[in-house]
Amino acid sequence: MSYRYGRWRGGPDPLEPPFDLGEAVDRLGERVLAGSRPGDALAALRRQGIPGLRGLGDLLRQVRQRRRALTRQGNLGGTLDRVRELLDRALDAERAVLAADPSDQARLDEVELDQLPGDTAAAVRQLADRDWRSPEAADLYEQIRDLLRRELLDSRFKGMRDALAGASPQDMERVRSMLSELNAMLDADARGEDTTAAFDQFMQRYGDLFPERPRNLEELVDALARRSAAASRLLASLTPEQRAELAGLAEAAFGDPGLQGELDRLARALQGRRPDLPWGQGVPFSGEQPLGLGDATTALEELADLEGLEASLGQRYPGASLDDVDREALERVLGRRAVEDVEALRALERELAEQGWLSRDHGDLRLTPKAVRRIGLAALQRIFRQIEARDRGDHEAARAGATGEPTGASRPWRFGDEQPIDVVGTVRNAVLRGAAERPPVATSAPGPGRQERARVALRADDFEVQETERRSAAAISLLVDLSYSMLLRDAWGPAKATALALHSLVTTRFPQDALQIVGFSSLARTLRPGELAELGPDVVQGTNLQHALRLAGRHLDRHADAEPVVLVVTDGEPTAHMLPNGDYHFEWPPSRETIELTLAEVLRLTRRGAVVNVFMLDTEPRLVRFVETLAELNGGRVFAPSSERLGDYVVSDYLRTRRGRRAR
Repeated sequence: MSYRYGRWRGGPDPLEPPFDLGEAVDRLGERVLAGSRPGDALAALRRQGIPGLRGLGDLLRQVRQRRRALTRQGNLGGTLDRVRELLDRALDAERAVLAADPSDQARLDEVELDQLPGDTAAAVRQLADRDWRSPEAADLYEQIRDLLRRELLDSRFKGMRDALAGASPQDMERVRSMLSELNAMLDADARGEDTTAAFDQFMQRYGDLFPERPRNLEELVDALARRSAAASRLLASLTPEQRAELAGLAEAAFGDPGLQGELDRLARALQGRRPDLPWGQGVPFSGEQPLGLGDATTALEELADLEGLEASLGQRYPGASLDDVDREALERVLGRRAVEDVEALRALERELAEQGWLSRDHGDLRLTPKAVRRIGLAALQRIFRQIEARDRGDHEAARAGATGEPTGASRPWRFGDEQPIDVVGTVRNAVLRGAAERPPVATSAPGPGRQERARVALRADDFEVQETERRSAAAISLLVDLSYSMLLRDAWGPAKATALALHSLVTTRFPQDALQIVGFSSLARTLRPGELAELGPDVVQGTNLQHALRLAGRHLDRHADAEPVVLVVTDGEPTAHMLPNGDYHFEWPPSRETIELTLAEVLRLTRRGAVVNVFMLDTEPRLVRFVETLAELNGGRVFAPSSERLGDYVVSDYLRTRRGRRAR
C-alpha cells in the first residue's frame, strides 16, 4: 500500500482548533478594561462569540424569530372549524335526500334537523344515534367522529392522528388497553417498583404508537409530559366557548367514558412527575391559517422548547451557565449546528480554565494572575500608543529598569540582588574553588592521545554580580475613587484600566518600586493585584479620601528609603471621614470637619516629603477649590484629564517622577 500526503482541501482543517484562545482572552480583557467584572465579561463573550464561533446572542435571535413566526402561523380553532364544515355538509346532503321524499316522515325528519342546537358539539352529540337517509351524510358524520378521535389523541400522543387513520373499533380498543397498561406502569413506578421488564413488554406491544422510540420509562414520560403540557396550554389558549365545545365533541367522539377517564388519569400522573413544565399557560396565536388540534399541540410543544431556550440562552439569571442549555431541545428547534456552537463555547470556557486564564472560587469566576498580567499589559500598550511620540520611545525600551550603569567592580551575590551577573568572575571563582577541592593528581603521565579535562561545577557561593550605580526606588500609592458617581460619569472603566496598566508597568519595568493601589468610597481598602480585574464601583454614599491618604501614609512609612509619590484619581470632593470607633461619617455638602481632617492627612504626607498629584475627572467648583487648596499645601500637581486620557496622564506622571523631573 502507498500513501500520499498533501495540503488539506476538504474545507476547514479538521485538526485546527475550533477557536482562537488568545483572541478570547483579549476580548475578555477588553471588557474588563471597560469596567466589567470577569463573570460579566465571560457572559458577554458567550453572547457575542469570537471570529469563527457563533455566540449565544445569534442563537437567541434565531429562537426569538422562530417563536414569533410560530405564534403567527395560524389560529387554534382549526379542528372546530373543520367539524363545523363537515357537519354543515352532512346536513345539506341529508336535507337534499329528504326534500326529494314526499312522505310525512321526511317532513318530520326535516323538522328534527331544523331544531338542532346551534352549538356544534351539542348538534354532533344529538346526531350520534341518527339513522341517516343519505349515505354521503352518514359518511361525513363518521368523518367527524374519526377526525375528533384522531385529533384529540394526537394532542396527547404525537403521531396518533396518522396511526389511527381509518381506525376500526378494535384499534380504538387497543388504544384504551394501551392507556390502561401505561397508567398501571406509572403507578407501579411511583410506588418504587422495578418497571424495567414491564416497560420492555409495553414497547413490544405498543411501540408502533410512539414514534419517539423511547429507550426507558423516563424518556417515555418526558416525551408524553411535554406533549400533555402542550395540550393543556392549548385548552388554556381557547376561549371558554371553544373549550366547552371541544369537551362536548370529545364526549361525542369517544362515546366511551372509560377512554376519556384513562386520558385524564394519565394527564394527572404526567403533571405530577413533571411539574416544571408550563402546564395550563395560555398563548395568544394570531395567524389566519386554521390549525388542527394535533398541529396546534405540536406548535405549543415547540413553543415550550423555545421559551426554555430563550431563558437559558439569555443567561440573565444568577448562576447561569452553558450547562443550563437543553441540547436536545436546541437540536429539535435549531438543528445540530446550534448544538455544536454551544459545545464549542463550553470547550472554550474549559480551555480558559485548563490553560490557567480563569478559575472558580466558591462558584464565582476569577481571573488568574496570568490573565491579570496579560490584561494589564494590554492596557499599558494601549496607553503607550496614545502618549506623545517623544515619550513612546522611552516607554518601549527593551532593557529593564532595575539597575543603573556598571561601575566596573563586582561583589559576591546575595539573595534578592537585581544586578547583572558577572560571568567571568563567577566562573573564575568556581575554577579556583574546584582546584582547591580536587584531590592530588597521580604522578604517572596520561596515556598517549589522552588529556585530562576538569569539569567546572557552579555553586551558589561562586556567583558574583556587577556593581552598578545606585538607582533610587519609589514608593507609589495610587488612590482610586470607587464611588458610584465614577460609573455614572463613564470614568470607572478608564480608572480601572489605569490601575491595571500602572501595576503592569511597575512590576515589569520597575520591580524595585513599591506600588500600592487603594480604592476608596465610604471607606478605603488596599487592593491586591488579583483584585484589580474583579474591581467594581461601590454603590454607597461617601468619598472618604481621608482614609485613603492615611493608608497611603502607612505604605510610605514601610518604604522610608524610597521616593514617596501619591497619585489621586477622583471625580468628587471628600464627603466622608473616619470616626474614632473605626466607622465613618458621611455628609453632603461636605462638612468643615471632613475637609479639615482630609487636609490634615495631606499635611502629614507633605512632612514625609511625599508628592500628592491629583487627577480630577470633574470641574465642579467645590472640587476645584478643594484640589487647589491641597496643591497649595503639598506642592503637588493638578491634572484635569478627560476620562479617555486618564491613563496617559497617570502613567506619564509616574514616568516623569522616575526620571527625577518632579515639580513641587
